[in-house]
Amino acid sequence: MTVSLFDQFMSPTFLGIPLIALALLLPWLLLPTPTVRWLDNRLLTLQNWFIIRFTSQIFQPINQNGHKWALLLSSLMIFLITLNTLGLLPYTFTPTTQLSMNMALAVPIWLATVLIGLRNQPTVALGHLLPEGTPTLLIPVLIIIETISLFIRPLALGVRLTANLTAGHLLIHLISTAAFVLFPMMPTVAILTSILLFLLTLLEVAVAMIQAYVFVLLLSLYLQENTYGPSSTRLSHS
Repeated sequence: MTVSLFDQFMSPTFLGIPLIALALLLPWLLLPTPTVRWLDNRLLTLQNWFIIRFTSQIFQPINQNGHKWALLLSSLMIFLITLNTLGLLPYTFTPTTQLSMNMALAVPIWLATVLIGLRNQPTVALGHLLPEGTPTLLIPVLIIIETISLFIRPLALGVRLTANLTAGHLLIHLISTAAFVLFPMMPTVAILTSILLFLLTLLEVAVAMIQAYVFVLLLSLYLQENTYGPSSTRLSHS
């Protein structure tokens, strides 16, 4: 018997094997791999179309120097979408409900964008900490505030993804439990609750995709901040 509703988010083990490891490997086993044939099947064609559309939309406002990140961010997008949607199936485990995993994805990529900006254009990167035209008295306060906002970005990424998925799973669990309990006593109310559960499940599928997109979109915005400026012009002239 489940002692707490949050016990479902604990990483389970089976025969000493952590199931979170199997959940992380499953998306790569389900996705079709490209072939050497001239014509692809429908599933592979749809996957390639999605990747091309997503990459062109995300990297359109980013400087040419940031296009090297296309493979990383596209793979992360597909990985998160698959993990989030597979976690909605019964008797499955969603790794993205773990804050530790989301932080492990957010912190290295965010830190890489910051280091790229400090290396290629240190003046522009440090200039983000102090908006232009700031009064002299507010300079120390704004520098502290902007520094805190800079370091809180990866935490916001991880918490946003974790909180949205956890809240959705809890709502599905609560409404499904209510439907089972009400069915013997009030069948009509149980049927209405089941309809609500079905609509909520559709909403959670959309939330799972949207949250994965928002996660990668914010990372691309952080990358955009650190890949434009004088350094890009200097590289193009050289």
